[in-house]
Amino acid sequence: MPKAQSHHKRLYESKIIQEDIVKLSKHLKDQLKHFEGKTFLITGAGGFLGNYIVMLLRYLNKSVLDKKLSAILLDNFITGYEQQILSDDNLTFQKHNVIEPFKTDKKIDYLIHAAGIASPVYYTKFPVETMDVGTIGTRNMLELAREKKVKSFLFTSSSEVYGDPDNKHVPTTEEYRGNVSVTGPRACYDESKRFGETMCETFWNVYGVPVKMVRPFNVYGPGIRPDDYRVLPNFIEHALRKEPLPIHGDGRNTRAFCYVSDAIEMLFRVLFSKADGESFNIGNPEMELSVAGLAQYVADAMPYPVKIVHIDPPHAVYSKSDPKRRCPDISKITKVTGFKPKYPLKEGLRRTIAWFSEF
Repeated sequence: MPKAQSHHKRLYESKIIQEDIVKLSKHLKDQLKHFEGKTFLITGAGGFLGNYIVMLLRYLNKSVLDKKLSAILLDNFITGYEQQILSDDNLTFQKHNVIEPFKTDKKIDYLIHAAGIASPVYYTKFPVETMDVGTIGTRNMLELAREKKVKSFLFTSSSEVYGDPDNKHVPTTEEYRGNVSVTGPRACYDESKRFGETMCETFWNVYGVPVKMVRPFNVYGPGIRPDDYRVLPNFIEHALRKEPLPIHGDGRNTRAFCYVSDAIEMLFRVLFSKADGESFNIGNPEMELSVAGLAQYVADAMPYPVKIVHIDPPHAVYSKSDPKRRCPDISKITKVTGFKPKYPLKEGLRRTIAWFSEF
């Protein structure tokens, strides 16, 4: 089966993902009034977060809502698989690059701008496209949101806006201004996300567009591309092939990992909140773990012994500019929306490995 189709099958027919979506709809049941009969526009609908959002919307229509929602789904698949995003009468997919303005006669209640090139391997391969989607794409979506007088606009920014924080700013709050190189190997991504937030804030201040910004910290889970090259899918792929887990350098850099269902719940709670013009960390600070520690976790989760090896980083984006620590302070999102993470790392990893092994 070609890779694109098999990935597609793995998403739409996965028992693990179906369970996640059913649980997610229960966790969001206090928010259902915001979904009822509304129209959403989602950019990056074929991406990792986009797919979960689309599957949640489809499930709500099929099994939960009295009055169905509708959604316009956009993606150009520069890094998503070229796939058929399943359209139906309510959820319509259009292949579109957000760096071109998007026109529609439909009303739009909620706009989620989740398009972006987030994996270092891909944004170093497509640096110009990365800058364009974060800046021109964001500007186009803000113009559309303004024209349509949306109820709420959500920009998926990134924890990369903080760059490489010094220790006294870890866990990192939303007030931290960042330690980012404007010309380093990650700058095409970091700086376009930072400027994307600047544009959002400006459209709120000048035109009253009800924007919110979320900064995801190391979201993982079923549906992440096996060839994404980020640390967790990389470890799982190696472990399933019974190959040693490759740690770049000394493995002392830390991350705090957030399961995808928690991230999507946070995203919708922010979207539906009244916190216009605000930025929120989305992540799970319960366990800031070194990369070496994560490798051990993955190895321990396998039913057979798996070795761990240290290798030279394959790419400057990892060696020179890899942030040493990354862990969110999520007290702001908890205070504003009441959200608390539900998936500890052990459970999330178990589900992710099960998904990788499903097909």
